[in-house]
Amino acid sequence: MKFIHTFLSLATLTMPCAVSAADLQVTVVDGPPVPAVLYLALFNSAEAMASNQALASQKVELRDGAAQVVFTGLPAGRYAVKSFADENGNARLDTNIVGLPTERYGFSNNARGRMGPPTFDAAAVPLDADNASISFRLR
Repeated sequence: MKFIHTFLSLATLTMPCAVSAADLQVTVVDGPPVPAVLYLALFNSAEAMASNQALASQKVELRDGAAQVVFTGLPAGRYAVKSFADENGNARLDTNIVGLPTERYGFSNNARGRMGPPTFDAAAVPLDADNASISFRLR
């Protein structure tokens, strides 16, 4: 009997732990009134956001200036989303001669930066084991 108890204890220790996964539903509004593609990038750390190394990305057609996407199977943590509306179809955020965006863009939490993009902490939203939804505007 002691052998069975020991075996079951060891078997329990070697079983992989279940990782809670959640979905993050993102709604973006105030896009351009013209047809455009919305590009979104999801980041899970300040370092990833600073180096533009997205955990996941998606693109979707804007409809009446709005779009909705879902990032699935995310572990609990903090995430930031950045996006832009590609109005001219060149798959990049266009800027003027001084580097200011000429196409609409936005960040989760409607975060704004000073003299550049906002920090990860300003844009980060918590995600726990439950599904979550966020909404932000393009400017």
